[in-house]
Amino acid sequence: MQRSLILTTDMEANDLHEQIRKIKTELRLSMNGVASAYMRENGISYRLNFGVELPRLQMLASTLPHSHELAQALWKENIRECRLLAAMLQPVETFFPELADLWMEDMPNVEIVQHTTQHLFCRLPYASAKAFQWIADERELYQVCGYLILARLFMQGKTLNEQSEHEFLDQAQTALRSTPEIRRAATSAIQKYQTLNEKTAKNGDRLFAELE
Repeated sequence: MQRSLILTTDMEANDLHEQIRKIKTELRLSMNGVASAYMRENGISYRLNFGVELPRLQMLASTLPHSHELAQALWKENIRECRLLAAMLQPVETFFPELADLWMEDMPNVEIVQHTTQHLFCRLPYASAKAFQWIADERELYQVCGYLILARLFMQGKTLNEQSEHEFLDQAQTALRSTPEIRRAATSAIQKYQTLNEKTAKNGDRLFAELE
């Protein structure tokens, strides 16, 4: 019985390895050297970047299984396109908070943060808890990610309780005077927050008025 289990595991590992190989081949065939060079010149660096455009990656993702094992394997490849595909393919139900922390620790830049937030983080059942944890973090990418998650949640019509609202406004007030990346993410979150109702619109106006 044990031998049967080992064989099954080996077969699954081989299938996953073959799937990753085919994905990499597809990425190389879709390579855009101009886009890759442009990103590099603008400070968006990766260990490996094929420069594949997002619509092409979304099309590729639609042909692949939304599998936890595949998404985790792609993330570990540390290639731009593999990371973006991982966020698109990772099922929410198997992406536990500890795993979100591990991915966050491994974020290379704002591009991956933005797309991981859009395709995965904002859909998590504990998204708001992680957002508030991360906007209170001292690290730039953590704060950026936290505010981008909140912006997405506000776009979904999600509201805050009184305590969370005070915390958000206090943190955002500081963020608006922080680095350009944090300021942009916080501004986006505040603007989406303002669309919720008349009260939030006035609260946001007050924050922006304090900058003048």
